[in-house]
Amino acid sequence: MMTFILFLAAVTGLLVVMRKESGAKPAIGVMVVTGVLSLFLASGLLAFILFIGAAVTAAAGLPGFRRSWLTPRVFAMFKKVAPKVSDTEKVALEAGTVSWDGELFTGRPDWHSLLINRNTGLSEKEQAFVDNQCTQAISMCNAWDLAVERADLPADLWEFLKKEKFFGMIIPEEYGGLHFSAKAQTAVLQKLAANEMLMVTVGVPNSLGPGELLVKYGTDEQKNHYLPRLADGREIPCFGLTGPRAGSDATSLPDTGVVCKGEFEGKEVLGLRLNFEKRWITLAPVATVVGLAFRMFDPDGLLGDTKDYGITCALIPRNTKGMEIGRRHCPIGTPFMNGPIKGTDVFIPLDYIIGGQEMAGQGWRMLVECLSVGRCITLPSGAAGAAAYSVGTAGGFTRIRRQFNTPVADMEGVQEPLARIAAKTYIAQSAVNHTANMIDKGEKPAVPSAILKYHLTEFQRGVLTDAMDVHGGKTVTLGPRNYLGIGFSGAAVSITVEGANIMTRSLMIFGQGAIRCHPYVLKELAAKDNDDIDAFDDAFFGHAG
Repeated sequence: MMTFILFLAAVTGLLVVMRKESGAKPAIGVMVVTGVLSLFLASGLLAFILFIGAAVTAAAGLPGFRRSWLTPRVFAMFKKVAPKVSDTEKVALEAGTVSWDGELFTGRPDWHSLLINRNTGLSEKEQAFVDNQCTQAISMCNAWDLAVERADLPADLWEFLKKEKFFGMIIPEEYGGLHFSAKAQTAVLQKLAANEMLMVTVGVPNSLGPGELLVKYGTDEQKNHYLPRLADGREIPCFGLTGPRAGSDATSLPDTGVVCKGEFEGKEVLGLRLNFEKRWITLAPVATVVGLAFRMFDPDGLLGDTKDYGITCALIPRNTKGMEIGRRHCPIGTPFMNGPIKGTDVFIPLDYIIGGQEMAGQGWRMLVECLSVGRCITLPSGAAGAAAYSVGTAGGFTRIRRQFNTPVADMEGVQEPLARIAAKTYIAQSAVNHTANMIDKGEKPAVPSAILKYHLTEFQRGVLTDAMDVHGGKTVTLGPRNYLGIGFSGAAVSITVEGANIMTRSLMIFGQGAIRCHPYVLKELAAKDNDDIDAFDDAFFGHAG
């Protein structure tokens, strides 16, 4: 009986110490005291176990003793088994910020930090734009006409989008843009998602591409020239990243830019000779300026000692000699503007590099930093908007459709998918609005952007499937009055673009998320790469508790 009492006392004492996070010394004290009492009053076996526990805790928990004996051995083993983090991977891991998502990996999230992130809503100007301009744009769309008859937006809708500066939502007002908050961009795209072609056409110029890259990294000359023209639609941008060999693995770009001398506007200047092939580039068929990602090399040392600068981004006008925008692709379901771009011996001056010559080789960092924000907005907003559209169509149809002399909405078999539609729509809208609010407060949520992209586009596919199911025969035949079929068939596009969902889940959510958001893992890897045993000791044994 005494053995059980002392065992219970030891466990209780250790739990109290752990709860208060009091450190190693109190834990050692609990085990030593109960061990001594057990040795004289109860079981010698219990005393032995407690003394062993105290010794192990002392070895791992007392910094002076631990660092002189245990840490060097653990560090040596860790360096053998831990992977080498390349510079490219390091840039990706360190992109963005860690906010609420980091709390989830602590095991004891501070829910208050989530609840205080209140959404202040849209400004009067932003709300008016959503209520008026967005409503008018949607009213100018007919899904069948756009997707089947035209495979394009009507000319008057293109002009309306340019006139109302839909393409300039992220551009500052000083350059003629709207400079909307992330919350407003999300609200606009959710509203426009009633027609996916329209949502994509507006969303892409306001996401990862020339506009965002220029705002954040462009030279004053580049900003003054391009931003006003992008804001009012005189220039239509696209961005060439994906190619035949480089899809989700964007760092494996085979496209090259070699530093050389060439003729530009009648003069010999220092520049780049580009050779590239890009595919599936949204807005390429109508683009007037192409953002391009490529690997930059200087084999002759014309700029200095560096031979391989790495991924670099440049802006290339459409009419540049040697660049060809090929025959349109036809994205399944929703044929928004998309196509290939090819360049053979295209010469551009160094001034075409976004940010100028000093930003040569900084393209990967630029892309991952922008993607941490852009991926939070465009596709997740489109998914949330498509889900909301499905709520309206499925809910309304099942109320007026009668079978067996009763509305089908009253049937439990129909109510089940309706409940899934409503629940997933609520989650999608809440997640998008919350994350946009985080962006407006200064966060760059790299890992949440991957979580939203993956889960919300999967929600979109599931919601549209349920919506099709409850419509029965109404939506299985395509035609002008089928308001779901085209969007349903186009859901696969959202699953695939901006990082295929299979890769996003594996590499971004589980890979980057587990490392970037974890309070200790990234520090452990950094300590290994820097051969810093003291930093490793702090991180590893903080991780161990």
